[in-house]
Amino acid sequence: MAIDLAEAAKEKGIRYFLISYTDLFGVQRAKLVPASAIRAMAKSGAGFAGFATWLDMSPANSDLFAVPDPDSLIQLPWKPEVGWLAADLWMDGKLVEQGPRTVLKTALAAAADAGFELKTGVECEYFLITPDGKAVSDAADTADKPCYDQLILMRRYEVITEICDAMLQLGWKPYQNDHEDANGQFEMNWEYDNALVTADRHAFFKYMVRSIAEKHGMRATFMPKPFINLTGSGCHMHVSLWKDGANAFEDEGGELGLSPLAYHFIGGVMAEAQALCALTNPAVNSYKRINAPVTLSGATWSPNTVTYTGNNRTHMIRIPEPGRFEFRLADGAANPYLLPASVLVAGLAGIAAKTDPGKRLDINMYTDGHKVRGAKKLPLNLLDALRALGKSEVLRAGLGAAFIDSYLKLKYDDWNAYSRHLTQWERDTTLDC
Repeated sequence: MAIDLAEAAKEKGIRYFLISYTDLFGVQRAKLVPASAIRAMAKSGAGFAGFATWLDMSPANSDLFAVPDPDSLIQLPWKPEVGWLAADLWMDGKLVEQGPRTVLKTALAAAADAGFELKTGVECEYFLITPDGKAVSDAADTADKPCYDQLILMRRYEVITEICDAMLQLGWKPYQNDHEDANGQFEMNWEYDNALVTADRHAFFKYMVRSIAEKHGMRATFMPKPFINLTGSGCHMHVSLWKDGANAFEDEGGELGLSPLAYHFIGGVMAEAQALCALTNPAVNSYKRINAPVTLSGATWSPNTVTYTGNNRTHMIRIPEPGRFEFRLADGAANPYLLPASVLVAGLAGIAAKTDPGKRLDINMYTDGHKVRGAKKLPLNLLDALRALGKSEVLRAGLGAAFIDSYLKLKYDDWNAYSRHLTQWERDTTLDC
């Protein structure tokens, strides 16, 4: 039975609700609604002008209504008088097909029709930087290899533990926090769950980290590559498919503990990898991470080729243990809903076609990748990724033509805006040509 939000407000002391949705560019939009009005909002939704956000709409469109999902309710640990709600988008009495949360729910429903449930876990890397965005927040965080550095981690104890305590309070079951491979970069892990639950938590996590960082006089960014000489921020996703309460990817007798079905799923993801990039690596800046030169630490930790392996972090897909795989392509700009939706659609197509991922590669792709013959390279830029997405019949069929067309329209506009920008590099190298 769905939660009665008006009653929940009385029981939990909630005075206001943030009715929130994530647009096509991953930006979170919200209305702040007093608890006295939540009963009506729960039924009809909070009204928005869709064109004012990154959705493919015009000022002539009808009102957009964000109808909150009561089961998504999260009481802000740092401001408990506010309750956050993920919302589904409606217009003219119909679900908005391009809405990212709707796209994921549609993909999950198609999987359910085939008897499957997708479970995911995400590793959201982020930087703590100065409010002006020009440097990492800790001026003493300068080591060439700062990953897991105990002293640097503990200098950010107050911020990290406030975020982790919030996740503990919310029942997310966080289990580790660390300083990552770049100066100023951190990662916090919590337990995997149903893909929609994880996506809602992923969306809220980004908001929570930014909010708590601001409390402490810092700024948090999930930008894929905010500093050219440092390792970029990935959003690695751990993937498993379940059927009748059991992990359908797990097979004690299978190679590396994976079932044939799991390998077909991986094959489907690899077949669509170049097109997936437009969704999992959605920013112009994304391609400075996956095609980066060696960084200060000595490795980028990101893929540039469509390959899979065992427990080896130099490939696009890693199989760290039986029953799951890690998709290492996505970055911090990935939309929390479009990331799992697109991987699921590609994987289910692989299962349907019994796609063979080929022989796994147990080599260091950073040193020996040039020796691999026949492996597809990842796109060099957003334009190449968008063109690949436009040609993908699998993703168009699985994610919906309305979504694909809207997403491509806005993203091509994004690319064109970037292309019209004159950089200092162009002036430095071309002014006297």
